[in-house]
This record gives sequence, structure tokens and C-alpha cells, in this order.
Amino acid sequence: HHHHHHHHIFQIFHFQHMFRLRSAARGFQRVSHTRSFHSTTFHNEKIGFIGLGNMGNNMVKHLIKSNENHEVTIFDVNKDAYNLVKKDIDGRSVTVADSVADVAKNCNVVITMLPAPQHVNAVYKDMLDNVKPGQLYIDASTIDPQTTQDVAKQVESKGAQLMDAPVSGGVGGAAAGTLTFMVGGEDDAFNRANPLLKLMGKNIVHCGKTGMGQVAKIANNLVLGISMAAISEAMVMGTRLGMDPAKLANIFNTSSARCWSSDTYNPCPGVMENVPSSRNYEGGFASQLMLKDVGLAVTAAEAAKIPLPLGKRTQQLYKDVSEAGLGSKDFSVVFRYHNDRVGDSEL
Repeated sequence: HHHHHHHHIFQIFHFQHMFRLRSAARGFQRVSHTRSFHSTTFHNEKIGFIGLGNMGNNMVKHLIKSNENHEVTIFDVNKDAYNLVKKDIDGRSVTVADSVADVAKNCNVVITMLPAPQHVNAVYKDMLDNVKPGQLYIDASTIDPQTTQDVAKQVESKGAQLMDAPVSGGVGGAAAGTLTFMVGGEDDAFNRANPLLKLMGKNIVHCGKTGMGQVAKIANNLVLGISMAAISEAMVMGTRLGMDPAKLANIFNTSSARCWSSDTYNPCPGVMENVPSSRNYEGGFASQLMLKDVGLAVTAAEAAKIPLPLGKRTQQLYKDVSEAGLGSKDFSVVFRYHNDRVGDSEL
């Protein structure tokens, strides 16, 4: 599961969260099992972590190495991942589970970090028979909100809770423990998860009810994909028409074209240091992952009949970029993709 997310800083300001009033009966049932949680301070949670790819194996280390004495159980279909985790936990103990069902059976908090909706569906399906009241499931995968809400209904039918908590900050942020988590879920679930998420990240933002973490994440990355495409084609045009790239970028960054793709992550080589465009588009956030995230926005929009003309066009563009062999390069490589096609007879 090579799933990594970018190292740009997500700036999310105050989300107003409004929660639907629940029926008295459901509210009472929820209060009855949250009360027992609040009598403990969640030290010694038995935590399961499923999905030890580029992101997960870096995230789980912070839970294992924390001083909270959490008992941590890990699982991945790729058994090599266990050694990656074990060699970097200062000799702390960690349990390896035999299956995801095993994790659900033996843990009271389960965190999943998986590549795509189909993996999330499969893992939760395999856990469902062992889901029980009082458990908290936290899905840190980036998937579409509808899948999150469907899985949450199944988990809730067993008396447990599920929150979505997709991240921003990339493999670097996962390793450093500085991720941003965009969280969707009930207040009590959020309060319970918060100290655990704080061990793995520094910005924990409650975006609303279940699924809203995914909405925040895919909406942000939809804009990011579109704005990077826009800055790239304008920088290609301006420089090919004779303007100095640094001067053009400076105009953008002090004018109404200013955006993160231009002033923090400029795609034109030589404009900024320490960004992927200055090192042959290595590292950063892969084009194929941007394609995936824009695709999630397109999927969500189509299902709800929401027009997404630029989203669809941008999805096609990152498909073309990937098919040109640039899928593992940082997504700002869209600048190079356009620049290499200047003078094409098809244009």
C-alpha cells in the first residue's frame, strides 16, 4: 500500500460544526457507553493499526513509542512491513495480528490507513463480525465520503463508532509526527481520539459529522490540483512568450494570481529553491496520488449530481501526465508536461 500524502501545510480555520439532534433513545444509549469511557482517561488503550504502507508504518511508530503505555497491535497483508516497524521503535513491544478480524477482536481502538475505497470496504467487511459496543474505529485513509458513511453505518449497527481522519503532510509529516488530521465524527468520538491523533500529528481539526474529514480533504486537493494546473500553463505561456520566470512568478505572488501553488510550491524550475521543481520533480506528492484525489472528488460530485467541469478536466490532465510516464513525479510536473508539448502539431 504505497500511500503517501503531501507535505504542504493545510491551513484550516474554524469549521462550525453542527450536529443533528438524535432521537432520545439513541442519545441515551450513546451516553450510557460513553460514560464508562470518560471514567478512564484512555491511558492503556488497546490500539490496533491496519495498513503499514509509507504512511502507516511511520504513523504507528509514534503510538508504539509514546509514553502512554498503549498496547499496540499491527497488521498488514505485506509481512515485510512488520520488520520496517520493528527496527525503528527503540525496542518497544508490539503485537503482530494474524488477521484484521483478530485486530477487531482484541483492540478497543482500531486505526486503518489504506490506499483506496475498495481496501477500506474489504477490511471493514472482514472485521465486522468482531465489532462490538464501545469500540472506536478511525479511518485515516483518503477515500470518498460516501464509502466512509456506508462503512460507518455498518460499524454503528454493532454499537461502535467510526470516524474518518484523512491526513495531509506526506511521508515526511508522518515520520516527524506533524500531520494534519481532518476529522469527521461525533463529539465524544473526537474527544476520545484526539489524544491518540496528537501522538501522530500536530493539527487535529474537527470538520463535522462522519464523512466531513473526507469532504474537507478532497475539496482542498481538488482546488490544489486545479490551481497547480492553472499556474503551470500560465508559467509555460508567459516564459515561452519571452518573460523571465522569476519576474512572472513575482507578479503572480503580489497580484490576484497568488496562491499556494505559485508562492509556496512554484512548478517552474529555477523560480524557488527546496521545492520539487528545483530537483527534477522528485519527492513531494506524486502525480498519480493527485489523480486519485481529484478522482475521488469527481466520484463524489457525480454521485450527487454536482457539476465539476474543471475537476473533470483536471482529472483527465493528471491521467495524461501519468500516462506520459510522470505518475511518480511530484504533481507540479504538469509544468514540464505542458512545456514539453509546446510546438506540437496537435495543438
